Amino acid sequence: MRKARPRGRANQTAIDSKGRSLRSPSSVSLKSPSSHDSPRPTAWSAFSGKARWVSLALIAANLIVYASVGHHDFVNYDDGDYVSENPLVARGLTWHGVSWAFTTGYSSNWHPLTWLSHMLDVQLFGLNPGPHHLTNLLFHIANTLLLFGLLHRMTGALGRSAFVAGLFAVHPLHVESVAWVAERKDVLSTLFGMLTLWSYVGYVRQPRLGRYLVVLLLFALGLMAKPMLVTLPFVLLLLDFWPLGRVALGPIAAGRWAPSRDQWATAVHLVWEKLPLLALTVASSIVTFVVQRRGGSVMGLDAIPLNLRAANALVSYVAYIGEMLWPARLAVFYPYARSLPGWWVAGAFLGLIGVSVAVIWAGLRHPYLPVGWFWYLGTLVPVIGLVQVGSQPMADRYTYVPLIGLFILVAWGVPDLLVRWPLRSIAVPAAAGLVISGCAITAWAQLQYWESGTALWARALEVTTGNYLAHNNLGNALARQGRFDEAIVQFSEALRIKPDYSFAHNNLGNALARQGRVSEAIEHYSEALRIEPGYAEAHNNLGIVLADQGKLDEAIAHYSEALRTKPDYADAHNNLGIALVKHGREDEAIHEFSEALRIKPDYAEAHNNLGRILANQGRVSEAISQYSEALRIKPDYAVAHNNLGIALARQGKAGDAIPEFLEAVRLMPDYAEAHNNLGVALASQGRFSEAIAHYSEALRINPNYQEARRALDDLTSREKRPKPGTP
Repeated sequence: MRKARPRGRANQTAIDSKGRSLRSPSSVSLKSPSSHDSPRPTAWSAFSGKARWVSLALIAANLIVYASVGHHDFVNYDDGDYVSENPLVARGLTWHGVSWAFTTGYSSNWHPLTWLSHMLDVQLFGLNPGPHHLTNLLFHIANTLLLFGLLHRMTGALGRSAFVAGLFAVHPLHVESVAWVAERKDVLSTLFGMLTLWSYVGYVRQPRLGRYLVVLLLFALGLMAKPMLVTLPFVLLLLDFWPLGRVALGPIAAGRWAPSRDQWATAVHLVWEKLPLLALTVASSIVTFVVQRRGGSVMGLDAIPLNLRAANALVSYVAYIGEMLWPARLAVFYPYARSLPGWWVAGAFLGLIGVSVAVIWAGLRHPYLPVGWFWYLGTLVPVIGLVQVGSQPMADRYTYVPLIGLFILVAWGVPDLLVRWPLRSIAVPAAAGLVISGCAITAWAQLQYWESGTALWARALEVTTGNYLAHNNLGNALARQGRFDEAIVQFSEALRIKPDYSFAHNNLGNALARQGRVSEAIEHYSEALRIEPGYAEAHNNLGIVLADQGKLDEAIAHYSEALRTKPDYADAHNNLGIALVKHGREDEAIHEFSEALRIKPDYAEAHNNLGRILANQGRVSEAISQYSEALRIKPDYAVAHNNLGIALARQGKAGDAIPEFLEAVRLMPDYAEAHNNLGVALASQGRFSEAIAHYSEALRINPNYQEARRALDDLTSREKRPKPGTP
């Protein structure tokens, strides 16, 4: 009598090194019981029938959770560097910008496609933050649909694929990647990563050179959006095992795995097949390390010792799992612990080893277990902190791709664990719906903290302790609102926690300077430079307060030092130009203003300053062009309206000058110089009573304004003289 086939085993097809089919009747099945009888859809049929309704539900879930992001502002954490205050990105798509994107290591990253995507957004929407956020959301929706279609296509398991995609769509840990404009690199690189996986499945089913080259191209594009995709070749090897079934496990003999020679050959072939992808991984890793090190983002071992990094990596692996299961008290920045309890580290190490051994053993019958687990462990390696980039020990955004592995493990593991429970067919879908609904509600709540910088950093302080960066950035957000007293409190608290925090010293100096506490501001700028001698912004800010004190030589020295360390610092070029003008070095000043405009063409203040020098040199027509450009960029720029009026008056166009002076005093009612200039222009047109009113207003604002007083006295006495022919 023929023996029944053991449950969970099946004939398994693999591919040998020459591409031939191999059958191993005693091999462990690579199909889980749930997908054993499910037909695997083709690329496009993965979205047909019921899958179409699932796709619509996934889109709806994303929109319900994230729709309000279109009303969010840029936040004061990298959004300025990436978009709102980046002069090259703010121009939109230009040839110079495209060249810069491919050659720059700005912000300690080389990701040209990310830069180009931001430039395209500016080209289409300007600097309105709403559409920039919505672009992130569109990429996230695309990633959700591609993930669902990919799993459905590979496994044929509609419900489980939908559950994984649903968790990916609305898990609170993913809010950071979607709601943060500067994290465009996350959603964009994942888009190319998902397209790479799609193309790879097509290549596996019909192996051709052209299909492989598409895989290679998409992977390269993904790396040019964010280098975290360097682990993708490893993910492809996992998928070769399950669910693609390109390699079969050998029989279990005497309690151990015993692969055959053909199976070893197949495994070697699959690794060999990935070598071009691995070459891209190595190249991207080298470029990323060099760029980040040059940018000062790679922390040295003196700052964070290797033993603390290793301990943090072990604990972080476990902490991310905890946050996945209970996503509460999430923050945009977690401060690095100065030490970790030994039992935490030991427990994390033993737990990770134990789970790894268990999933490998169970993987002989349930291959999705090692695939999900090692997907999670492997894709986190670039950001787990052994090479420490930045000062954060972990970050929610780092889980955007890695959690897919754990979602797979849960989606396939829980139903298989409950396979004999009679109510499984009702309870499992109901539980899945509750889990996704709970995640959606929590994600929506988390999203609200990303509405503004003040809300974001206040929340970080609410859920963390010792968070010096959150205090500093909350202070920055408050200072931008003119709330300097509150900002000073936050900067001071940041320095209490981290006395050598140069950024907080610089920012505290700015707030104190705005309150007129110049000597205190100078102390903090100087301290920032003692800690970080090459801190360009602190040099520039110290130069400003020294120039205001008339210490032009010292100011010029600090502006020059700022430009030595940061040559493309437009503000420092502009400020150096102002100081040189006061020093009587106008030709040098013209060069500095021109440099500022080369770097930042839409720099209204630099256009205005260049116009003033040109006017002083008698180049009035050129000056008018500069003032007009300043006003095109910044129509409410009262000083430029006044200066344009002066230039027009010098050309004898008092009639054209009057509207400019009127606009200047409308925008800035207490602008004494504009009132005086308007008086002069009106008097030249014989409109004496109006001129007297503006001279009087100039003196009310500035009683010591001698030019206005003389003009008023002269005009008043003229008005009192008897007209010729009167008795």
